[in-house]
Amino acid sequence: MSTGETGEDDHAVVRFGVLGPVQAVVNGEPVALGGPGVRGLLAMLLLRPNEVVPVEDILDGLWGDDPPLTARTIVQNYVSRLRRQLRLVDPTGSVWIDTQLPGYQLIVDEDLIDVSRATWLLNRARHDHPVRRAEMLREALSLWRGPVLADVSPRINAPELEDLRFAVLEARIEADLELGRHAELIGELATFAEAYPFREQMIAHLMLALYRTGRRADALESYQRFARRAAEDLGIDPGPALRELHERVLNDDSTLLLPVPAPLVPPKVGVIVPAQLPPAPVGFHGRDEELVWLDQLLAEDHGAATPIGVISGPAGIGKTALAALWGRMVDHEFPDGQLFVSLRGFHPEYAPLEPGDVLTQFLLTLGVPANEVPVDTDDRAALYRSLLAHRRVLVMLDDARDSAQVRLLLPGGSRALVLITSRVRLEGMVARSGAWLLDLEALPVPDSIRVIDTIVGAGRIDHARLEQLATLCGGWPQALRIVGARLAARQEWVADELISEIGDQRTRLAALTAEHSDTSVRAGFDLTYRRLAEPDSFRLLGLFPGPSISPAAMAAMQSVDVAEARRNLRVLADAFLVTETNRDVFVMHDLIRLHAKELAPVGEERSAAYDRLVLYYLSSADATRRFFGPAAYPLGKSDNSGFGDAAQAVAWFEREWPTLLALLDVAAPSDAWRLARMAHDFWVVSPSRASLVHKGLSIAVSAGDLEGEAWLRAARCSLEYSKETVSDAARVIEIANSLSDTRLAAVGYEALATVQNGVAGYEKALEYYGELGEPALSGPAHARLALLQAEMGNYGTAERHARTAVDVSNTVFAEASGREALGRVLSMRGANSAAQQQWQQAAELYAQVSVERAEQMRDLIDGV
Repeated sequence: MSTGETGEDDHAVVRFGVLGPVQAVVNGEPVALGGPGVRGLLAMLLLRPNEVVPVEDILDGLWGDDPPLTARTIVQNYVSRLRRQLRLVDPTGSVWIDTQLPGYQLIVDEDLIDVSRATWLLNRARHDHPVRRAEMLREALSLWRGPVLADVSPRINAPELEDLRFAVLEARIEADLELGRHAELIGELATFAEAYPFREQMIAHLMLALYRTGRRADALESYQRFARRAAEDLGIDPGPALRELHERVLNDDSTLLLPVPAPLVPPKVGVIVPAQLPPAPVGFHGRDEELVWLDQLLAEDHGAATPIGVISGPAGIGKTALAALWGRMVDHEFPDGQLFVSLRGFHPEYAPLEPGDVLTQFLLTLGVPANEVPVDTDDRAALYRSLLAHRRVLVMLDDARDSAQVRLLLPGGSRALVLITSRVRLEGMVARSGAWLLDLEALPVPDSIRVIDTIVGAGRIDHARLEQLATLCGGWPQALRIVGARLAARQEWVADELISEIGDQRTRLAALTAEHSDTSVRAGFDLTYRRLAEPDSFRLLGLFPGPSISPAAMAAMQSVDVAEARRNLRVLADAFLVTETNRDVFVMHDLIRLHAKELAPVGEERSAAYDRLVLYYLSSADATRRFFGPAAYPLGKSDNSGFGDAAQAVAWFEREWPTLLALLDVAAPSDAWRLARMAHDFWVVSPSRASLVHKGLSIAVSAGDLEGEAWLRAARCSLEYSKETVSDAARVIEIANSLSDTRLAAVGYEALATVQNGVAGYEKALEYYGELGEPALSGPAHARLALLQAEMGNYGTAERHARTAVDVSNTVFAEASGREALGRVLSMRGANSAAQQQWQQAAELYAQVSVERAEQMRDLIDGV
């Protein structure tokens, strides 16, 4: 969590609160949210951030068992209002509400929600010094602004928030007791005991405070009062911990007077207390969530098993630095010592260490004479486990090759803790040893800036240059340290040279090499690549033009089936060369992508891979666009059965749009313009997706491809109305006549009618569509002609065309468009009730495809 001691960003940050009245705050000022219903909806989304909250749960929270007939519509309106409000207060778009069946999902950095902040402070304070712990817990308590969820329906409740407040309060009082603040706590604890008479932990704190201030009799009376109440009101006895404390106070146990640290266990004769951890890294910043994760690993009750944490990630991501820093922070928790070894699992020069050799090293460190180290590896492992069976030690195994390399190095006792770092995800450790896995990612920009600034010297490089360098390094800790080292002994102006060098993709990896050193980002990636059993997958990824790749696209490039491509990608993910951000969505970090490009195939292998990739996208784009309306071009037989519904088709286009755009630069001109034309059909769902049309038209014209020019000019006519698009439409008709293409002629006249707003053009287009014998193609023309006729007062003709548009529709979106047009015609002739019925049906249909269009329809309904 990026909570911690960072400052605010330059732009306004919206923060949310549920620990009191539900609120959103920007720069300290509350945001007007609306009535109890809107606030209640926001509360339910905030209580389950980044999760899908089903509509049924929302209905239950707002109305219980008696929702109004229009409850779902009301919820949709609430969501629309919240979206608009979020767009106003958060122009960065970092917080938004997503529609995800079966409900809605608030996409938000959980650090912006007060309850998440309170939870983070509670967890982070657990192993801190009592002074700092008390400060953090007081900060957490200050987040409560009154009764939680105070201004929403009582059906929306979260009892866990009250439990959280008690946990924070009890932990804060415990910290104050450790600091000797017994006398000042008594009044607070006595008041609390009256308000909450059955909170045993608070009764225990009160007894301890009274006893330490010399009021032993009052401490015993507090216990007796609690015991009587528990027996009379609940029919139970005090719990074992409280009974034990009562016994100790009764016996005047002097060890209760002050908290005493656990005694250090002295080493046995001949046994050394090792302290082998590497030095804490200089300039370390960020990783707050990861440090909390490690604290939780330490605090968790693992039963009789040895707690094991595995920190995984690619070369240079900072695994060893994090492990070493945390180990230094908690070394007092391991009085029997800390063992460390670099297993050299991915060393550029030396072979990985054998477990038997490591065991010998550890046994000698623990004081076993050389002549008493067993010869057999299993015997060494047994002796090692025996020595550590009852000792509180930290064992850090750095750079592990695989699970087999570390298996014999695990202590047998539950008092030890093992921390492993590796460039591969050691999932086998989970099944066999119950390990916890932590994958490291790149640092955010603010932390990246601080890394460089600390190494260079605070304030030597201005913030703008630091931000550029941090962004170009992609938050990669090794790259950030190399940049810092290269600048440390130089003048500020050298930063501009380095920005230029790193800013050029052709020289970036070469620039990220420490001077007079063999430390480089490329070397780490290359070593991981050379350890791959099947490296061709990674090489082919160097050709892929988009920001994310699916198994289906990878299968096309490799000429294998999708299942095999998925396995290959997940092998790369296990080596942290790609990351699976969602199911079947794989991305590469920019620095790794540059390395893959250096290794990418050339010549015929490159051309063949691109041909297969473009063919896949042509086929998939053709299949998905058919969910949105009749496919005027091409006359293909694409099967869209691979996509379950229109929502999946929309998701495919949204995800693949950057790749479709990038493919136009590598595809042959005839393929490029066809891809642009088919992707254009997505425009009806997402109007902002128009850039492919202009690029595709330029490609077709440059290649002298008349057919492509005509289809892309027709597409442009649907995007904008100007003198230029009038000439576009005329040019389409001209080309259609020269090619004797009836379909293209129909599209040309429809385009001309669209830009000129002319009835005759639509009627001519309908004649041509009639000749083709594909009624569905005529739907959009009928819908637009209906609106024109209605504007002219020809309501009967208009309604006839609108109903035809509905009747001939062959997709959800086409029917929604037809019903929208029919509703507008009915509204223009004064039949508002009938119009609203059509619009309501249109909104429900649009919702299956386009949230934006559905919201527009609901706004239209609200405005009538």
